[in-house]
Amino acid sequence: MIVNMEVGEPLFLLFVLPVPQMAGRRRLLPCVGLGLLAVLCWVWVSFASLSGDQLRLDVSDRGAFQPQSALSDMEFASVASYRGPGNSDRRSKRELPILLWWSGGLFPHFPGDTERIDCATSSCLVTSNRKVQLYKRTASIIFYGTDFRAYEAPLPRLRHQTWALFHEESPMNNYVLSHGPGIRLFNYTATFRRESDYPLTLQWLPSLEYLLEPVAVSLEEKNRLRREGLAPVLYMQSHCDVPSDRDRYVRELMKYIEVDSYGKCLNNRPLPEHLEDTATATGEEPGFMNFVARYKFHLALENGVCPDYMTEKLWRPLHQGCVPVYRGSPVVADWMPNDHSVVIIDSFPSPKALADFLKRLDENDDEYVRYLEFKDPRRITNTRLLEGLDSREWGVNDMSKPNYLNGFECYVCDQENARLAAERAYRKAPQKTQPPQRKMASNSHMGCPLPSPGYGDIKDLPADDGWLQIWPQDYWQSLDQAEGLESLIRHNESDPSLLWKHIQNIAVSRARGKH
Repeated sequence: MIVNMEVGEPLFLLFVLPVPQMAGRRRLLPCVGLGLLAVLCWVWVSFASLSGDQLRLDVSDRGAFQPQSALSDMEFASVASYRGPGNSDRRSKRELPILLWWSGGLFPHFPGDTERIDCATSSCLVTSNRKVQLYKRTASIIFYGTDFRAYEAPLPRLRHQTWALFHEESPMNNYVLSHGPGIRLFNYTATFRRESDYPLTLQWLPSLEYLLEPVAVSLEEKNRLRREGLAPVLYMQSHCDVPSDRDRYVRELMKYIEVDSYGKCLNNRPLPEHLEDTATATGEEPGFMNFVARYKFHLALENGVCPDYMTEKLWRPLHQGCVPVYRGSPVVADWMPNDHSVVIIDSFPSPKALADFLKRLDENDDEYVRYLEFKDPRRITNTRLLEGLDSREWGVNDMSKPNYLNGFECYVCDQENARLAAERAYRKAPQKTQPPQRKMASNSHMGCPLPSPGYGDIKDLPADDGWLQIWPQDYWQSLDQAEGLESLIRHNESDPSLLWKHIQNIAVSRARGKH
């Protein structure tokens, strides 16, 4: 994707594909003559018309009731140089391989733009200064996924360099990474997917103790508030136009059960004046936490649906002692404290069936409290969760461990030093050693599915539906951009602005049935 679509602005609405053709993307142009003309017009107009301002995120809408990145809450401190127990690297800075942070704003060191790092088994020089891009010593370039743009990629891609991807944010921020041609550009990955090289799956869960905190509001108090008119279900969201199309589902659910909805999306209740500033929701400000903890159930619907993508929307209710009603990661059960701590929306055939279930829990205290039994550590039975928290090398606001930015940086450093050593050994004795094989990421490291409607079948949506006009198209156009960048690299191009020409060539080839 060439733009952070977090704010949900429709950028490519000049050539709207009928829904059946969207699903069968390879058959978009059965008629070569007219189809070819349409594709070329679409590519030229769509991309050429984008101004620089359109390619930038409107930060004023960022984080409304939904911080998109755990980095926003992470505490960073200047840490003294640490040398791992297996690190005997005594080279000077001038001899060390260089790692370049292409997204300079994420450079996890200060002050300055260059730092020596001493990691578990080796050392590197890290920098955010792009002047070193073409240096022979620059062994790897580290990208932040949300900022990765096909039209800004550092070209030519040098044979001696690897690319590393750090992307812990929503899949909606860059669907280029959800396609094979996009993710295969990277040799090392740190994403929310457990299959990535340096998994960040539990980034929103600070610790086991966070889950074990006593319930913030007792069941007796919640029942009293229910009798006074508080709804059983909370929905708090001000980020409305998202790929998961969550508002469509919640709107249908509200037909069958009472939901108190705060924020801009489906609003039916005003926030107390002291909570109207949405910044109170992005952290864990006590007044905000006490307000939402009064509800029995929290609708926890992520903005994107992808395996292992789980945010504070899931972990915060568990922390407070409320029951999350969840849609997001289809494998969320793999990480829950036990098999009875979250209500999974997709386990129910319809919003009405879910509403009926929630009503029964609301009326049955014994059944409801079963969902809170994990607050007793003896009732946490999921060994994957326990082992994941225990074995992760990084910490969340834990000064005894590196944060995951520094951790991934050191992972890349050690991998690159090992690769360079293997290449030197092969050059010295090609008959005795095998040439080192570079790692390559696969779809399992990031790949997320085509967005689908929050409720109902896509074929039943009207052609002018706002969600339909944005997210399915964004997903497929991101594939065009991934293929275009892959083509640029394959042809050893040095000008990233030629991306649009390569996309046109691919479109022509596809129209002729040759792609």
